Amino acid sequence: MKNGSILIVDDDRELGEMLSEYLNKSDFQVTTAIDGLLAADLIVKRRFDLIILDVMLPSLSGFDVLKRIRERLTVPVIMLTARGEDADCVLGLELGADDYLSKPFSLQQLTARVRAVLRRTARPSEAPEQSRSVGPLTLFPATLMVQLGGRKLVLTGTEYRLLETLLTPIAQTQSREYLTEHVLGRSLSAYDRSIDTHISNLRKKLYADEGSSIEIRNIRGTGYVLVYNTEVQA
Repeated sequence: MKNGSILIVDDDRELGEMLSEYLNKSDFQVTTAIDGLLAADLIVKRRFDLIILDVMLPSLSGFDVLKRIRERLTVPVIMLTARGEDADCVLGLELGADDYLSKPFSLQQLTARVRAVLRRTARPSEAPEQSRSVGPLTLFPATLMVQLGGRKLVLTGTEYRLLETLLTPIAQTQSREYLTEHVLGRSLSAYDRSIDTHISNLRKKLYADEGSSIEIRNIRGTGYVLVYNTEVQA
């Protein structure tokens, strides 16, 4: 039984073949594409459990491909960036990537990231019927769907996992270290702002309507806390 279907998008044929061979040995079903437009076409026609997407691509950049993905799909995406290109990492996360890796990287490191992303974005095999609510905010674990008031929020799997973690329990501050480990599945390293970017993306979706009673606050030097402002709700 395969662990999942993966699309690798990279114009480096040798790297793509190496990654494909290694992930196949780890029992993943792998498809490769060397062109941004080809990848965008494949994503529309076929279902993938995860996409590994290089930034630098012919025809259509990785960022443009990611934008097209997020217009219609919540499939998890790991971006591949050149070492030292911090701006690329941040932009990828802001556009909805779930994680990133800087080249060069080890095959073991990539596989660990793939497994971590798939774990946190997977839906329960036995979908529970119950939902979880705080004020106007409702989470549906079976479908990874979120509603705020009467509005449906389209979240990535990582954003859902982050919101769920902040909600358990509500009003308790969670450190950046804890959120990175619990949500992203890795230890927080120096200069890693991934969790902060995911928080920023989540805030934008929560605050799309003015006067939202659900707020994510930054507790300086401590971390983040989700609060329900009953005064706003009233």
